[in-house]
Amino acid sequence: MTEFVAAALAFPTVLFSFLVLVVLAYWLTAALIGMDHLHAPVLPISISLFVLITWFAALVGTVMTPEGKLRYVVLLGALLVGALLTKILLIPVRNWTKPEKPASRNDFVGRTAIVKTARVTENYGQAEVTADDGGTAVVQVRASQSTELKAGQTALIFDYDAEGEFFWVVDITTGG
Repeated sequence: MTEFVAAALAFPTVLFSFLVLVVLAYWLTAALIGMDHLHAPVLPISISLFVLITWFAALVGTVMTPEGKLRYVVLLGALLVGALLTKILLIPVRNWTKPEKPASRNDFVGRTAIVKTARVTENYGQAEVTADDGGTAVVQVRASQSTELKAGQTALIFDYDAEGEFFWVVDITTGG
């Protein structure tokens, strides 16, 4: 046990031993007061991982190398190992905390919809479309004069008119 403490307090490990205590204090405080304030905990997680990995690499390097100038090489090596492994280990964390793309009306373009009004014209119509999450929405739709759509028919949404706030549809069975 005394060899472990001696290695943990030897240069360069001692630099990171203090930081490990700071990281432990941070996470104990976060556990006691709750983590509701941490909406995106990527930064605390990445700093903690970097400190712990670098401390361990420095500890191993300190034990495996003799006293002297090689300790600066151990410091540099520990920093490089810490940075590389932290980057690799954070890939799933970044994917987990990636903000969701906000829903857009353009998400409905390319989907099919069921006509809900008696007919769809170039000035009037509604249809029900299903979103990615399984929810449904009744949206305003329009069709060209040559298209005849009636209640219950399936239509393909092919465009969104932002100015008029409606979707252009076409009969899916005839293609026009």
